[in-house]
Order: sequence, then C-alpha cells, then structure tokens
Amino acid sequence: MAKTVILRPRSTGTEQPLSSLCGLLREWLPRQRWFAGKDRPVTDLTVLSATELFPGCLHVLVDAGYLPVPAPGGGTHPPGDCYQLLLGVREQLSPRLGRALIGRVQDGPLAGLTVFDALHDPRSAALLLERLRQPGAAGPLCFETDPAAGIPSGLAPRLLDAEQSNSSLVYGDAFILKVFRRIQPGINPDLEVPGALVAQGCNRVPAPVAWLRTTEPWAATLGVLQPYLPDASDGWTLALGALAAREDFTKEAYELGQATADIHLALASAFPAGTHGEMERTAAAMTARLEAAAHCVPALRPFVPGLRSAFRALATCDAGPAAQRIHGDLHLGQVLRAGREWFVIDFEGEPSRPLAERRGAQSPVRDVAGMLRSFDYAARQRRPWRPEWARRCREAYCAGYAVRAGWDPRKKHALLRAYETDRAVYEVLYEARHRPGWLPVPMAAIERLAVRGG
Repeated sequence: MAKTVILRPRSTGTEQPLSSLCGLLREWLPRQRWFAGKDRPVTDLTVLSATELFPGCLHVLVDAGYLPVPAPGGGTHPPGDCYQLLLGVREQLSPRLGRALIGRVQDGPLAGLTVFDALHDPRSAALLLERLRQPGAAGPLCFETDPAAGIPSGLAPRLLDAEQSNSSLVYGDAFILKVFRRIQPGINPDLEVPGALVAQGCNRVPAPVAWLRTTEPWAATLGVLQPYLPDASDGWTLALGALAAREDFTKEAYELGQATADIHLALASAFPAGTHGEMERTAAAMTARLEAAAHCVPALRPFVPGLRSAFRALATCDAGPAAQRIHGDLHLGQVLRAGREWFVIDFEGEPSRPLAERRGAQSPVRDVAGMLRSFDYAARQRRPWRPEWARRCREAYCAGYAVRAGWDPRKKHALLRAYETDRAVYEVLYEARHRPGWLPVPMAAIERLAVRGG
C-alpha cells in the first residue's frame, strides 16, 4: 500500500517530516538542465507532497521559492515553481548511478540514506512502467491507461540524454514516457492535444496510451506515455545532415509545411475557435516580453526601438487567420520523419509560459514563425553560414503550408514579422540563460528584424 505524506504549507512554521531533503535539493536542483530558475536565487525549498511509489522510490513535489526580482513595468516575477522528482533512496549507491547522486541525508526519517534521481535507475524506471500498465492510485497519484492500448511487460528502459525541459524514458524502442519536471495546475497540452487530434482522425501524432496525474496539492498532469518511433529521425538531425552533405532540403521543408497545416486544420476542428481581434493585446504582450528580455540580456537593448516597431505594426496589419489551438513551440526538433511522413510531437508549448496561456487560442502564424526561425538556426550551425539554404527552406515550407491551409503566410508580412520577432526575443532569453555560446544565432535574427524589418 502506498504511503503518502501531504506536508503542511511553509507558512505554518511547523517542522516538516522530509525537511532534511531540502538542503540537498537546494544545491542539486539549479544544476539540472530542466530547472527554470537559473537566473533567480532559490531562497527556500518546500516539500509539497511525498508518496512512496514502491520500496526505495519516493515521488516528490517540491516548491522552489525565489528571491523577488523586479519585473519591467512594475511588480515582481512569480514567486516560485513546482518541480516533480522521483527520488531513489538506498543505503549505498551503485557506482554506475554516480551521475544520479543527489546526496546523503543527515537527519530526519531518511537519515543515513543516499538519495538519487531514480529516473537514471533501470529498476526504478521499469517499476514505473509497471505502475502505468496497471491503472490505479497511489495516494494522490493516479495511473491511467487507454483501454485499447496493449503495453507489454518487461520492456528495457533507457533515459534519453538529450537537452530537454523534461525527462524522457524509452522502453524497448516501443514506448516513450515524458516525465514533466515543472508542474502547473491543470491538464498538460501534451496529453490533451494529441488525444484530441487522434480523435479527429489525424495521423500526424503518436496517441497517448497511458498517463500519470496528481490530485494534490492540486490537479495536474505529471507524465504521458506514447508510442516510440524507433526508425524516425528528428527534423533538426535531418536538416543538419543535408547541410553537411550540401544537399537540398526544400522537398522535406515543403512536406513539413503541409504537415503543419494538417495539424492546424485538425486543431481548429478539435477545439473551439478563437477570434480575429485582440491585436492590441497581442502587441502589448509581445512588447512586455521584449522589455523583460532586454532587462535580462544587455546585448538586446540597442535593438529594442526597432523591434518595438514590429509589434506596433500589428495594430494596423491584416489580422490573418482566426486564433485557435496551436502547437506553441514548433521547431525542427519537434518533428519526426518516419519513412516519407512527418509526425509532430511535444505539444507542451513553451514551458516557461503559464499553462493557461499555452492552452489558449493563438494565431497559427506563431507556429509558422517558430519553424522559420528553426531553419535559420540550422543554417547557422555550419561555417560558412548559408543564408540561401535557410531562405529556400523557408519559402518551400510556406508554399507547402499554403497548399493545405488555403492561405499563404508570406502574404501576411507584418503579422509574420511580429511573430518571428517575438520568437527571436524568446530565443535570446533562452540562450542567455541556458546556452550562452548559442546567443549569436538569435542575435543575428534580432539585428535583421530590427534594422531591415524582416
């Protein structure tokens, strides 16, 4: 039987049963690739809930509180983030799990035991799949499975080592489990959207077969299991391969544009439509994100006046297609090519944005702009830079999109420029925080968009 501890809020001042973990986690969390608060000091850490999944493995939700940082325009940034952890607990840690080490607990119920990231442990990962295969509850945790899905037992797990804002486990090259790290209240789009698309008959997405959610401290999605496409290659890898071989990529880009339009059409049918209006609100939100990014990244500041003009143009430009549900973070790393078909994955949206915003209706131009920026990213991975390669791919992608969607993104110049600018601003902030060596890539786009207008 699962043992669950729902701990008192920090405001009570009562000593918490697992408070001894917090010191270790306060040091370990900021070093993780998926930790979102790297530019904000962690002031305190509170265990919100802890559930024993099986002997030697705790499921833990922690709240990381940050030092208040002033936000441009007044106020402060959100006070904290909730993170999901699966913690292994043993007397001694095997040397092969050394990279998963968090530390040794000094006091409290776990005193003298070693704590580590259990997703690195094949035994724990295998037991996690077994819980998903058998629907049920463990305290506030709920394991649910599509009744039509057949998930065999005994699939060997491996943890993907790619740079991600979450953690992913592949089981026997048959399934992939995405474990969300930063948790927000509500259903995660990466569960909601693929399920809705499959119900529409869209075959561009792998359907969810099982998922994990919690009811405490609030209802939220924790993980999603989907079919894995072992013979597929992601668009980023394919694009870089084409560049290295000096091969054309326009056919693939054209077909990717068609796939994007297929997804948008299915999303428009699956979810309530948005409206054409609210351009002023969109422009204001983009301007606020620009100012916030410039506050954090000094290199962006000289270009702010030129970038603002892209957002001001939204007030008078053609509003384009109606707002609808979209992917929200579309780029070459979010698409897979298996055989002659493109598949779209990772519908979570930009994890740094509030969940309500990611689940809301937005212009499909946002997704188009994200993919156009991705072609530029790929082209800049090799020297000499090949801007003509990116230009041809961008043209082919838009042409393919127009054939399926019935409207051409290239004819919405002001709208496309605004969304591409907003995406480039996001990229600048992301690279400055996580990959400073990549900062020149979006900064080159910033200069183009600010000085030449596109």
